[in-house]
Amino acid sequence: MSLVTTSPEVTEALAAGRPVVALESTIITHGMPWPQNLEMARKVEATIRANGATPATIAVIGGALFAGLTDAQLENLAQTKDAAKLSRADLAVCMAQGGTGATTVAATMIAARLAGIHVFATGGIGGVHKGAEETFDISADLSELAQTEVTVVAAGAKAILDIPKTLEVLETNGVPVIAYGQDSIPAFWSRESDLQAPLRMDTAKDIASAHLLRGQIGLPGGQLVANPIPQEDEIPAAVLAPIIAQATKEAGEQGVSGKKVTPFLLSRIFELTEGRSLEANIALVLNNARLASEIAVEIAKQCE
Repeated sequence: MSLVTTSPEVTEALAAGRPVVALESTIITHGMPWPQNLEMARKVEATIRANGATPATIAVIGGALFAGLTDAQLENLAQTKDAAKLSRADLAVCMAQGGTGATTVAATMIAARLAGIHVFATGGIGGVHKGAEETFDISADLSELAQTEVTVVAAGAKAILDIPKTLEVLETNGVPVIAYGQDSIPAFWSRESDLQAPLRMDTAKDIASAHLLRGQIGLPGGQLVANPIPQEDEIPAAVLAPIIAQATKEAGEQGVSGKKVTPFLLSRIFELTEGRSLEANIALVLNNARLASEIAVEIAKQCE
């Protein structure tokens, strides 16, 4: 019996060797409010289909791990208020207890690997939280990238994080961090940062080749492709810096910790930017879905 239940659309695509792109679900349950979360999820899936691939949104529903959701399942998940936020540590526990949960980057990578999906599109990865030298708050996304063979397309690490330390951890773990089409690391809502990208690639074809070569060489882990938000949708880093600082300060004052930190900060930044951060978030996710689809298409071509 398979550990992953694939939708008919995803099952057919995988069997035929057609490109499939995995999608996480915490962005639906914990990253955006209703009904924008459902609208965004549908737009992302439509974008992937329009660019020649099949979307596979990942989630645990009633203890079953799904790769690919029906529209009814997607709508129900978008309205679920008590969905667990699942990472490597609690994915199996949620399944064993028959629970419902949304997958983080780490859990989505695990499910994608089990299903045979090479590419995953998300908004931003988790990473090293500010103050981690005291709290040791470091996302499991980073260690997952070091051990699970999936190419992850994101707009960099979430801007609320300590991006320099996040890059250091990725470097230590041998994870390729590839800026797409530019020399600096994008900073989620902002196209650029003052950090030089370790690697740069300019085409989906080259990224696909690197993904396949890692497997042929026998290197563990995946690739992180840092895809800058479209220029017309970005919020400049100088505008965001004081807002992020204020939200982070409030989180500390209110004792917010663990898995509650990121949703709290994203919600507070949404309020402080009067909704602009949500608009930028949707734009960057759609942009990542486009690039991930192109990479998946190239992988499929090169595997023919």
